[in-house]
This record gives sequence, structure tokens and C-alpha cells, in this order.
Amino acid sequence: MSVVANTARGEVPFRIHGQELVVRPSFAALVAAESEIGPLLALAGRAGQGDVRLAEIEALIWHCLVDRPAELDRSHLGEALLEQGLANTVPVLRTVLRQILAGGG
Repeated sequence: MSVVANTARGEVPFRIHGQELVVRPSFAALVAAESEIGPLLALAGRAGQGDVRLAEIEALIWHCLVDRPAELDRSHLGEALLEQGLANTVPVLRTVLRQILAGGG
């Protein structure tokens, strides 16, 4: 099943290994991410200063992925982030953090 990102809802398209996925910062996803990486408001503040760890980016995106394919596990996501480079990942992170701070969608 293919899911298309609804940007009006705050969703972000994210391509991994040629497959289009959707990152949706739902309340449940953000709670799960926060329980792993700590307060998201602090993460957003550090991100504004360029002080975000790869593990934090991976965790936030992992928890916000909608309909993760069965063949995609956490280690594959981390490798995909490195393969495509931070320049292609930061816009996704920025959009998710904007949703956390501003709400909407």
C-alpha cells in the first residue's frame, strides 16, 4: 500500500532506498520519540544551534514513519540516512520540529 504525504496535515515525504515513505509527527509518535531521546522542546532548541545527534534524528524519524515496510528495520533507516546525506534529511527534521513547535496540520 502506497501512502502519499499530506503536507496540509504536517506530513513529510521521505524517500528511503527508492521507496516513498511518509513521516507524520502524530502525538503517539512524538511521545514514543520523546521517551527515547528526551524532551523534544530541548531537541528543537539544540537543532536551532546545529547541536543534534544522528541517533536523535534517526529516532525521531523512526517513530514518525507511517506504515513502515516490514523489511525496513531501524538499522536500515540509519544506513539510509547516511547514504542520502544530512542535506537530504535535515529538511524532514526541520519540518517535524516546526510541527512540534508551531502545531497545525
